[in-house]
Amino acid sequence: MYSFFLKLSKLMAWLGGAMLTALIVMVCTSVLGREVNGILHADWLVSLAPGLSRWLLDLGIGPVNGDFELVESGIAFSIFAFLPLCQLTGGHATVDVFTNYLSDRVNQGLRLVTDIVFAGVMVLIAWQLWLGLASKKSSGQTTFLLEMPVWWAYALSLSGAIVAAVIACYVAAMRLREVASGRVILPIDLGANH
Repeated sequence: MYSFFLKLSKLMAWLGGAMLTALIVMVCTSVLGREVNGILHADWLVSLAPGLSRWLLDLGIGPVNGDFELVESGIAFSIFAFLPLCQLTGGHATVDVFTNYLSDRVNQGLRLVTDIVFAGVMVLIAWQLWLGLASKKSSGQTTFLLEMPVWWAYALSLSGAIVAAVIACYVAAMRLREVASGRVILPIDLGANH
């Protein structure tokens, strides 16, 4: 079961990374287009080469229309897409100033509690996204510039949140099994320690 969830979480991380990369390229293109558009509207260029300036502007050189709407939608998905791998591999950042002095058994219990709470929060977030998706879909609300249905962004985020919730529940169940059996089943705190 662990290998299936590991493959699924890696797939989600790759999808989140692809989304993040696409958003970065789009934002850079938009910023560059906005800057070039400003130069093409400059009085000195319009007077020096009015035909060239008008021709380039007619090509559509400028910022990406609705770039902030796309960033809002894509970033939410990326965040949810990275959570499963981080949770499954114990990759969350930890501050262990206090817990370093506790026994392994107490630390195991603390991991169990935090993983159960994390699973509960992820299930709650997924449920709220589902309710938001249903509400936005029934209202027909769209974004301002692109007039893209808002529920599309909710659906994209919900897909990542569902995978994150399922994997968080699996991790919580495995931590419970670890406490019951006294053996280590999943990786422990592979993340950055501060």
